[in-house]
Amino acid sequence: MKKLFIMVFSFMVLASLGGWAQTSSQKSEKTDKTASATTSSKAMNMMGTISSDGKSFVADKDNKSWTIDNPEAVKGHQGHHVSVNANEETSTDSLHVNSVKMLGGKSKAGTPTNTK
Repeated sequence: MKKLFIMVFSFMVLASLGGWAQTSSQKSEKTDKTASATTSSKAMNMMGTISSDGKSFVADKDNKSWTIDNPEAVKGHQGHHVSVNANEETSTDSLHVNSVKMLGGKSKAGTPTNTK
């Protein structure tokens, strides 16, 4: 009888620990989702120049500079005057580029840009 009581008690303790662990992980997932929602912004369109290494963007409007967090998205547009659709990460002054469109005319560096 004593062994049966110990086994039932042990099972109850283990079952309650499993439920507690699951509740804790759900709370941390909610916190992570809330944090990412507050730091990301909606997409915006800007005109400017991509650096020669493709890792930064300078806006025409205010000469503000951003780091591009996905430089593979602007590959082939380095040093060119472009219009980008991007999400700004204000906490790190970085952009996640969604799309790039080459603009005609000259870049700020004074070299002609090709239109595609």
